[in-house]
Amino acid sequence: MTELAWDTDVRLAADGDREAFARLVRAMSGEMYRMARTLLHSDADCADAIQEAILQAYRGMGKLREPAFFKTWCMRILIRECGRIKRRVLPVALPQAYEGEAGRPQRMPDLDLQAAVERLEEPLQTTVRLHYWADLPLERIAELTEVPAGTVKSRLHRARKQLAAWLGEGDEEGDVGYERC
Repeated sequence: MTELAWDTDVRLAADGDREAFARLVRAMSGEMYRMARTLLHSDADCADAIQEAILQAYRGMGKLREPAFFKTWCMRILIRECGRIKRRVLPVALPQAYEGEAGRPQRMPDLDLQAAVERLEEPLQTTVRLHYWADLPLERIAELTEVPAGTVKSRLHRARKQLAAWLGEGDEEGDVGYERC
C-alpha cells in the first residue's frame, strides 16, 4: 500500500469508512501477528489479542488525533492487550538457585532463557521480548510502550541483571555488561 493510499485510508477510517479500516488492518496483519507472537506463546492468545486490539482501534478511530500515528497507535493497543492476556495466566514461581560445593549458588539445571524471561515481571519481560526477539530499537520500544527511553534502558538493564543471576551468568559483582543500543 502506498503512503498516499495509507494516509487516505486512515482519514476515511477515522470518518467511519469500514472498508478503509479493513484495508488498513489487512495491511498490518502480519506485523500485528509477529508482535503478538513475540509477547504471547499461544496462537489462540495471539488471535484473541489481535481481535480485541482491532475492535478497540475500530471503536476508538474517532479519537485518533494524528492519522500519521495510526500504526503506532494500533500497536500500542495490541501490546496492552497482550499484557492483559498474559496477566490472566498465573505466573509460575522460579525455583531458587541451589547451593553447590562451598555453599556458593550454582546455575540452576534445565532452566533455559525462554523460561527465565517468562518469569520476569511484566514490564521487564515485554522490554526484553521487544528488544531481543522483535529486534526493535530502544526508541521504538519507548514509543510503543509510552515510557521514556531512559525507562526502557533501565528495564533492560534490570532484566539482564536478573536473568544473569538466575542463569548463573555475569561476573561476581553481577555485572552483565552493556551493549550499544
